[in-house]
Amino acid sequence: MALKITVIGTGYLGATHAAAMAELGFEVLGLDVVAEKIDMLRRGEVPMYEPGLEELLRKHVAGIEGSTGRLRFTMDWAEVGEFGDVHFVCVNTPQKHGEYACDMSYVDAAFESLAPHLHGAALVVGKSTVPVGSAERLAARLAELAPAGEDAELAWNPEFLREGFAVNDTLHPDRIVVGVRSERAEKLLREVYTTPVAKGSPFVVTDFPTAELVKTSANSFLATKISFINAMAEVCEAAGGDVAKLAEAIGHDERIGKKFLRAGIGFGGGCLPKDIRAFMARAGELGADQALTFLREIDSINMRRRGQMVEMAREALGGGSFLGKRVAVLGATFKPDSDDVRDSPALNVAGQIHLQGGQVTVYDPKGMANAKRLFPTLGYAGSAVEAVRGADVVLHLTEWREFRELDPTVLGEAVTARVVLDGRNALDPEVWRRAGWTYRAMGRPTA
Repeated sequence: MALKITVIGTGYLGATHAAAMAELGFEVLGLDVVAEKIDMLRRGEVPMYEPGLEELLRKHVAGIEGSTGRLRFTMDWAEVGEFGDVHFVCVNTPQKHGEYACDMSYVDAAFESLAPHLHGAALVVGKSTVPVGSAERLAARLAELAPAGEDAELAWNPEFLREGFAVNDTLHPDRIVVGVRSERAEKLLREVYTTPVAKGSPFVVTDFPTAELVKTSANSFLATKISFINAMAEVCEAAGGDVAKLAEAIGHDERIGKKFLRAGIGFGGGCLPKDIRAFMARAGELGADQALTFLREIDSINMRRRGQMVEMAREALGGGSFLGKRVAVLGATFKPDSDDVRDSPALNVAGQIHLQGGQVTVYDPKGMANAKRLFPTLGYAGSAVEAVRGADVVLHLTEWREFRELDPTVLGEAVTARVVLDGRNALDPEVWRRAGWTYRAMGRPTA
């Protein structure tokens, strides 16, 4: 008999996972405790922008004309418990207020709500990013609360989604990692992922702690690589070097590679910053804090970049006050192909300049609504040309393709001064300079 799958939590991770499981041919039931979210998903609408996700949902959500009907949504825990053979827990694990540690309250609540409804054999699979040691604790709680007892098993299967590529990353993962304690759990997860494994996705079987560590380790490595090239940009600034050429040169070394070596204003978003901080906090609890002290400096380099961009903007305006100066900011999201503005370096820089008296106008292709909710006091424009109108300086802070394809001559006719600061090292300096702009980027020569 074909496996039935439930997905608990239908935010960014859960909605994508539910739609992908339906695409892989499974009957899927998604659960959330927020009625508005469930209503949206039942209409085939997603609460966030993610390329390809809405189309995938509409292909499978029951009740939508022409859909397979394989995907339904509910708020009823009893229905979920009765329906599923495999239950994926995809709820959020944000940073705790006022500390580095991870807030496990949503994960704990999901287990407490689901377990009492598991009357038969079931596999509960954690996908949320959690502190190492959580699976051990949750497995014991599951066996204690579930009427099925030890037949309600736990496995851990971390997610590796990149915003903007989440659908592809779920259907064609570059690796599938499963932390299991039994052959039965491994067999069930091999069944779930039959299609991607057949297409070549590696299937890595580990214990619980290793599975929990994979995601935080991967994110820590990426954060280190980004902060490394940003530290080199600081040295290049001091020495008169060119960080873009430096990155190109070291990127040819296959041990290093070219990816994540573009210097700029640093990383943000809902994962990297909070994951490396939670990792440090957990290492401290385990008595291994010295092993991760380097992550504190990684975090520090990253946050410093934002202040450096503000100072670069001040310098471009003559080194004095921002008062009365018009500053255009291209980009609000933490990365392109997303509407996510959580811990966005672009918005952080815009907000700092605004607080110091600058008249800031922001434009972003997808993140405007979220940006307005977070920073309602900033100015917003409906296009790049509108955003730069009358600007004394233009800041390029999110590397959207739309911005790389802008015509600097057209933009030049709208501004007061043709000065562009490229906070992502993504624009072509020659093209902008030929159009009469003063082009500056972090860690690169001025001319």
